[in-house]
Order: sequence, then structure tokens, then C-alpha cells
Amino acid sequence: MNDPLDKLETRKDTVQVAVESGATHVGGIVNIVTGAVRDIAREVGEWATDMFEIRDAARRARKDDDVRGEPTDLDMRP
Repeated sequence: MNDPLDKLETRKDTVQVAVESGATHVGGIVNIVTGAVRDIAREVGEWATDMFEIRDAARRARKDDDVRGEPTDLDMRP
């Protein structure tokens, strides 16, 4: 049978499978990218938290030195 409807249906099925496959792969790629962005945001946030904690520790150390009257590196500046 070389019915034009059979050819049309075969083409439709081929396009449908190709679109479904593309959508599946694009969805997988989007999940990978989304996960990477999430992981990067988490790492940057944790790094920023570390910087805040280091800054606060340095301030506390300077305050302790000031209370004891010991010179700090900042006091040694010209």
C-alpha cells in the first residue's frame, strides 16, 4: 500500500517521536543547569558567610587587644 495517508501518518509519527525525544533531552539539560546554578549559589553563599564570620572574628580580636592594650597590626600602620 502506497496510500498517501499512510505516508502522512508515518511522517507525523516520526516528527512526534523526534519532538518527544528533544523535549526529554532538553528537560534533562535544564535540570543539569538548574542544579549547577543552585550549587553555585550555595557555594557563593557559604563563602560569603565565611567572610562575614572571619570579619567578625577579626573585629572581636581587635576589641580584645584594645581592652588589653596590646598593639595590633592596624595600630602599626604609618
